[in-house]
Amino acid sequence: MAPCEELQEEVARSGPALIVGATGYIGRFVAEACLDSGRRTFILVRPGNACPARAASVDALLRKGAFVVEGRVDGKDGKRSVETALRAHGIEVVISVMGGANILDQLGLIKAIQAAGTVKRFLPSEFGHDVDRARPVGAGLGFYEEKRRVRRAAEAAGVPYTYICCNSIAGWPYFDNMHPSEVRPPLDRFQIYGDGTVRAFFVAGTDIGKFTVKAAYDARSVNKAVHFRPACNLLSTNEMACLWESKIGRTLPRVTLSKEELLAMAAEDIIPESIVASLTHDIFINGCQTNFGIDGSRDIEISSLYPDIPFRTIDECFDDYARGLHLEEEAEESKKSNAPMVEILAVYPTCA
Repeated sequence: MAPCEELQEEVARSGPALIVGATGYIGRFVAEACLDSGRRTFILVRPGNACPARAASVDALLRKGAFVVEGRVDGKDGKRSVETALRAHGIEVVISVMGGANILDQLGLIKAIQAAGTVKRFLPSEFGHDVDRARPVGAGLGFYEEKRRVRRAAEAAGVPYTYICCNSIAGWPYFDNMHPSEVRPPLDRFQIYGDGTVRAFFVAGTDIGKFTVKAAYDARSVNKAVHFRPACNLLSTNEMACLWESKIGRTLPRVTLSKEELLAMAAEDIIPESIVASLTHDIFINGCQTNFGIDGSRDIEISSLYPDIPFRTIDECFDDYARGLHLEEEAEESKKSNAPMVEILAVYPTCA
């Protein structure tokens, strides 16, 4: 059977999916990947007026073929409406990509899943480190304890689950809550954590979406944590700094943030900045992404499932950032010279 025919047969056997949090940063990648796979894709949208950005995201997904389910996962009536939708549409896979402030709303979602009886796989909102192994401090610990509580609830409910531990989003790892989707690698100075030698895994947003959807329908990942550990993207901040310098053709100063400084910021309990500082400490001081091995009884590495599917590299991501920077510089020079020109639009990568 040809690969295309195998894919069509796989999709035909696959039931529809519901994405909860599809308008968020990672949620959009997951929803688009699910749509691109050919599966019927539903997105849960809260009733009422959405902010313009979220409304635009919903419209974009609708144009790609998504179906909207209105409902909430908090409150008794909300759980009942979601339960009804799951049953009515025969939803077999639920992928939650909720934001940090709403993590515990998933407890209601689990009850709705359990009551509906159609769901064959639940993916809670993880998309970071293995929360049972990581050891953040301060506000970061409280955040992870909420995620652990959701894990335990899913396990107690008997709902088949998959935990997606995709590690870091590709882009420069800012400690002060500058989301990589909004900020390119630095042009003034690098922030180096500790001695800058502790490595982490970085994964493009498109790859997070693509591999998440594949794992959600893969029997080999049921009741396991799926770890994204692309060897091509295992880098320290020192290595990332050198790579970015090679792209922009100049050397930038390094500013070191020590273990003690990160711990002090984590202890301030300013949300979300203290959470980000706490997680930065756990990644680049404790080495929480690399300080344990894969336990075959409860873990699986995504590349072992799909060894022939490559990851997008940080080198490619930085090329895109540098290309966008070059286009902006050209546009600025043209404005200064008052020369007529066709507008140049920077195209930013979907890898941060």
